[in-house]
Amino acid sequence: MELILLNIGLAVHHADWNYKNVNSPFARIYLVTEGAAKLHLPECTYHLQPGHLYLIPPFTRHSYECDAFFSLYYIHIYEEPSPNRRILEDLIYPVELKATHTDCLQVKRLAQINPGRELKQYDPSAYDNTPQLMQNINLHGQNPLHIIMETKGILFQLLSRFLEHAKDKYTTTDTRIRKTIRYIRKNIEKRITMEELTSICFISKDHFIRLFKKEMQITPVQYIHQKKIERAQLMLTTSNQAIKDIAYSLSFDNVYYFNRVFKRITGITPSEYKNNL
Repeated sequence: MELILLNIGLAVHHADWNYKNVNSPFARIYLVTEGAAKLHLPECTYHLQPGHLYLIPPFTRHSYECDAFFSLYYIHIYEEPSPNRRILEDLIYPVELKATHTDCLQVKRLAQINPGRELKQYDPSAYDNTPQLMQNINLHGQNPLHIIMETKGILFQLLSRFLEHAKDKYTTTDTRIRKTIRYIRKNIEKRITMEELTSICFISKDHFIRLFKKEMQITPVQYIHQKKIERAQLMLTTSNQAIKDIAYSLSFDNVYYFNRVFKRITGITPSEYKNNL
């Protein structure tokens, strides 16, 4: 489990924190210090309050609304891709928590030991892009080892506050399905067939599809598409590859089909997603 700090800083806004349809491959933690604003998520709207922590997982479309004075600490966290469990993507977290005194001290300490990680501009299109993301990932590796360890320790402690109340996004108890999930993640760039997956489980195709849907609440094909599109979002953000090259690298038959699946899952086309970066 590899967590990388991308940005941290204290932002002061004067009715200028108004951005729509933000969607990134990294997570955000906010500690609100003063004022009020709104966070619009797909399921509901949150009224951001001082003394509270907020968590926005990666690949979560959201919008900000602020019409007065507002200040907050922001923390951007990137989790390295892994075929195994991903703490930021595989769980459903509470969005809002009351911050403790220790939480506030940890956020301030995180900012203190990571100078120069402040955003130069607060518009997500200015920092949520390939060059800036890669630069921040590289900065992480340039820190002294003790700073890297303390940074990770604080990030884990802050996340543990949300983790205490989190639930598995996919509550599978069947070892056969867990094996296929690991296989899908490990081979997400390849063309994955039902025959490959059923051979892992040693059951018939129809039985496997029924079992997978019972455990995961989606079909195997839907799950494969979801993970491929999440990888595509990451590639669109962290590389300069053309959309057609990304589609082919993820083993889609053609760009048209890739575009259709991408829009069905994210609500926008790959071109629109890339233009919003």
